[in-house]
Amino acid sequence: MRLPRSEHTSRPWRIHDVAHDFRLEDVWALPTPGGPGDFPRLVEMVAALDPAQTSSPVVRMLFTIRLRMGALLGWDDESSGVGERVPSLRERLPDDLRDTVSPAPFEAAPFEPLYRTDDEFAAEVANRTVHGVLHVGWVRADDGGYRGQLAILVKPNGLLGSAYMAGITPFRHFLVYPTMMREFGRAWEAAR
Repeated sequence: MRLPRSEHTSRPWRIHDVAHDFRLEDVWALPTPGGPGDFPRLVEMVAALDPAQTSSPVVRMLFTIRLRMGALLGWDDESSGVGERVPSLRERLPDDLRDTVSPAPFEAAPFEPLYRTDDEFAAEVANRTVHGVLHVGWVRADDGGYRGQLAILVKPNGLLGSAYMAGITPFRHFLVYPTMMREFGRAWEAAR
């Protein structure tokens, strides 16, 4: 379920200091009910996520189109990534967050982990369109348990990046994220 921006901005996340100049794009409640000790499992699921393997043929097609466009237009060249076109946000991390994760990339998605705390995980990605942050938090739910919360923060790269983000917004909100949330929920329940 999509959440108001305040569900992210009102919490004392460490990402606010690290990515203070990024725009909050989306906030979603993850269908991952659990207890206080379940956050590591959520982080493992996020790192193993492969959007190209979704059960939805429409979402798979959208990811295929994006990958092909990126290859054709050079959006995803190595020279456009983290540490190349933009410096890594790891350079902004305070000392206590620097060694909380290895900088190894995700299994299938192009993200590079930034840090992890007891209730917060962040990873970054960059290409010719944006520098983005995937932020996952573990929050107290209304029923007294816990649940995951996903936030996407972006810094568009000029006019191209702004146009790209505007163009993909309806697809993200109405196709991609709802599908991913359902699949997340099924995977979470299956792993219990």
